[in-house]
Amino acid sequence: MRWIKTVCLGLMLIAGVAHADDAVRPLPKLKLDSSRVAVAGLSSGAYMATQMQIAYPELFPSAALVAGGPYGCAGGKLQVALSTCMKGAPAPDVAALVTVAKQRAASGQTGPLTDLAHGRVYMLHGTEDALVAPVVAEAAAHFYDALRSEPGLSGLQVTDDGQRAFAHNLPIAASGDDCGKSVSPYLGHCGFDAAGAIFEHLFGPSAHAAAADARGQLIRFDQDALRPGGVDALLATTGYLYVPAECATGKPCGLLVAFHGCKQNVDAVGEAFVRDAGFNRWADVYHVAILYPQTRASFAPLNPQACWDWWGYSGANYDTRQGVQLRWVVNAVKALGLPVVH
Repeated sequence: MRWIKTVCLGLMLIAGVAHADDAVRPLPKLKLDSSRVAVAGLSSGAYMATQMQIAYPELFPSAALVAGGPYGCAGGKLQVALSTCMKGAPAPDVAALVTVAKQRAASGQTGPLTDLAHGRVYMLHGTEDALVAPVVAEAAAHFYDALRSEPGLSGLQVTDDGQRAFAHNLPIAASGDDCGKSVSPYLGHCGFDAAGAIFEHLFGPSAHAAAADARGQLIRFDQDALRPGGVDALLATTGYLYVPAECATGKPCGLLVAFHGCKQNVDAVGEAFVRDAGFNRWADVYHVAILYPQTRASFAPLNPQACWDWWGYSGANYDTRQGVQLRWVVNAVKALGLPVVH
């Protein structure tokens, strides 16, 4: 009878999200495969993804960074974020950042770097990016190459995809006239399916192509219910979760946490990123749920473009295990059913 109960619960989940735009609910429990969990992000979301990976490598050994720089780049200083970590003037000091990462891991501020031993890192950045300079993204590649040379980390797979001509956006499979521009909603019609490349690099090649349209369900959930210790993580009240049909029926499912970029949250671009970035189509192929957390804009603290915190507006420990946004993400994946022990 247990299988009947599982199927019924899955059907209830599917039915319950048919009118997702009208309901906000708690995150559902899924049967998550902890060996297929990763993070990805664009711009500030890329910085957030590398922070999650370094802080919690036992949960997120694999990451995809689109137009982002190396872990710890800003060092808690907005001016450094705006200069070194965006314009590359001066370029990030990769050796110093690697030293900081190693020191934090040794002190327990972040997780053991050896948990990255079987991880994968895919870095994608455009040659026409005028917002985050290519030299900054290359510094991220050098950062991971340096980690790979550390004892026990030779198995870390690092791919630097930096020779494609696109601006500061997430390329999508459709073609258009905005690939060389950085304009809202920051989904460049470049004829290159970045979401598909991200899935292939993080989860391996697939024998099947993605359908033209996603077949699962996009649901809205209550982000405030996941505040760590009740502390405001400076996020929006509502987040999004995409659940492929097979994941909803209780079958084992992977998980990708996808972080939007600045000015790319739902308040700014509607549901463009959570519906049109291409992740959901590939989620159906790979049987991977997609968590789309949402930030909010604010002036106190200063974050008018609704960026993820990669320079310290949420507190001094923003990029460690004490960071409130990072702890919120851990709460979210735990609520989804991922075993979390730390």
